[in-house]
Amino acid sequence: MGKLLRESPNSRHSFPCSSSSSSPSTTTSTSITETVNGSHQFKISGYSLSKGMGIGKYMASDTFIVGGYSWAIYFYPDGKSVEDNAAYVSLFIALASEGTDVRALFELTLLDQSGKERHKVHTHFGRTPNSGPYTLKYRGSMWGYKRFFKRTALETSDYLKDDCLSVHCSVGVVRSYTEGPKIYSIAPPPSNIGQHFGQLLESGKGTDVNFEVDGETFAAHKLVLAARSPVFRAQLIGPMRDQNTQCIKVEDMEAPVFKVQTIPFYLGLFYNFFIVL
Repeated sequence: MGKLLRESPNSRHSFPCSSSSSSPSTTTSTSITETVNGSHQFKISGYSLSKGMGIGKYMASDTFIVGGYSWAIYFYPDGKSVEDNAAYVSLFIALASEGTDVRALFELTLLDQSGKERHKVHTHFGRTPNSGPYTLKYRGSMWGYKRFFKRTALETSDYLKDDCLSVHCSVGVVRSYTEGPKIYSIAPPPSNIGQHFGQLLESGKGTDVNFEVDGETFAAHKLVLAARSPVFRAQLIGPMRDQNTQCIKVEDMEAPVFKVQTIPFYLGLFYNFFIVL
């Protein structure tokens, strides 16, 4: 029958020391420029009644938000420029909120209402201008065409149906940002391994070592005790282990005390553990 050795406080837990690396580390980042896209459809009903409202007078859509900025479509039935003498309709997209040097791509489309889908399209998308996206300097800045469509041609075209026009506008606001390495933090769930080991000890299943204490026998698991204690590790599974580990006699200790001191090894509690030879 083997005997249980005394465990000193300094021998309970040991951790290997890892040597620090002196090699330089390399960090990375990426500058990303992209567009935040959105669109709005503006229906102009009663076109014939809007004629004659005056050069420079406009009909505006409701504001819509793209890329954190407000925008609005402006339609000029008699044109925006005096020199054109109301021969053309004008169409613009305008920055309707506060902003400075807002860079964006635009698309203005007058929809064909005959079903033939022969829309009149002016776009930056797919073929960005050589100078890059258009820059709107301040609130009220516009992009569009003074001579968007000749009025006489418009009024006999498939774009006008039931005295209505339909305009579709797309906006792509340019934004740039720098992205570093992505770090994902996943909080582990609270551990209940102590509860499971405690249930294992209480059930008595799978035990492979017995302790005889003051006339009582306590069953336990070698691997659990060895994992929690260097002294148990040496005595139960180490190269210098006792030849007889089926029953280890613990002397000069009462059974209730032994039980209270053994339970923490299963529950994962770092209690001081002193066993007298």
